[in-house]
Order: sequence, then structure tokens, then C-alpha cells
Amino acid sequence: MVTFINRFTVTGPAEEFERLFDDTSAFFRDRPGFLSHRLLRHTEQPGSYVNVAEWADAESFRAAVTHPDFAPHAAALRTLSTSEPNLYASVMERTANR
Repeated sequence: MVTFINRFTVTGPAEEFERLFDDTSAFFRDRPGFLSHRLLRHTEQPGSYVNVAEWADAESFRAAVTHPDFAPHAAALRTLSTSEPNLYASVMERTANR
């Protein structure tokens, strides 16, 4: 499993960015290897968002973002934001003792 983390700085209307991101989310949901994602908004900086997505493997992620149908989603998001995308492999995980 790999984790994709993308930090967005929204320069356009937040509501429109969130709507476009929801469309992008629907695209990824149907791609092979997609497991889950969360879009988070900074509590004190409303234009700052982070997407945390889990993928089965790096190949599945790369296939999704190079799929021709992804290009319009990426272009639409770029009209409202800048981003810093990175792919990570887990090295440690801990959960609470309950």
C-alpha cells in the first residue's frame, strides 16, 4: 500500500474547489487500486487543504493519474489552486490502545 498526499493552496472560491475535488474523487473511486481518501481543510487557514489517499500500490496510482480521463480533472483543479503532490510508503503505524 502507498499513501498519496497532496497539499493544495486554493486561490479561487473554496466551494468551487470542493465541488471540483468531489468530481475528481468520483473519478478515482472507480480506478483499480484506489482504496480511500480524505480531503482535509486547515482549521485556521481556510484556503489550505490536504488530500490523503490510500492506493494498493504505486503502479495503480500512476495508472490513474496518467489515464487520459484524469487530465480534465487536473486542469480544472489547477485553475483554482496550486498543489504539492507526493507519494509515500508507510514505515510505521500505531493505533491507540483502547
